[in-house]
Amino acid sequence: MIVRLAERALKTRFGNFREILYYDGQSESIALVMGNVEAQENVFCRIHSSCISAHVFNSIECDCREQMEMSQAMIEQKGQGIIIYLDQEGKGNGHLALMASIKHKQAGLSQSEAYEKVGFEADTRSFRPAAEILSELKVKSVVLLTNNAEKAEDLRRASIIVSDTKEITISK
Repeated sequence: MIVRLAERALKTRFGNFREILYYDGQSESIALVMGNVEAQENVFCRIHSSCISAHVFNSIECDCREQMEMSQAMIEQKGQGIIIYLDQEGKGNGHLALMASIKHKQAGLSQSEAYEKVGFEADTRSFRPAAEILSELKVKSVVLLTNNAEKAEDLRRASIIVSDTKEITISK
């Protein structure tokens, strides 16, 4: 069961959000909320996993930072939305898996295939905390900002109404 721990106003390059910190007994998750989302339909929602390389070290080996920025910009343009930041580095495998698999990704494998090549699962993430946060925020339905159709299916299995998905397209 997810518990709301703290809340504050957060000013960003993409407008003002409410930052809400949650805890599920194992890890913390953060919701950035713009506007009124309670009892709203078709709320733009990005579920974003942590990525130390991109978010902290500004790595150009992935597009996680750009996906976060584009999601914030889309939410700012709409004036309403949610970004849920989950502590699930390396598709839930951790930073060690990312570091161990990088040579395989550079050789042309997908990130999931690279993880499997070094003995990790392709993707161990759970989107249950995100579903619980959306329920706690009383959102009626979301438009999921994602390139991963499995996120939408995971949310639907958790009784979240995903009315649509919007792909996050990054120009390189």
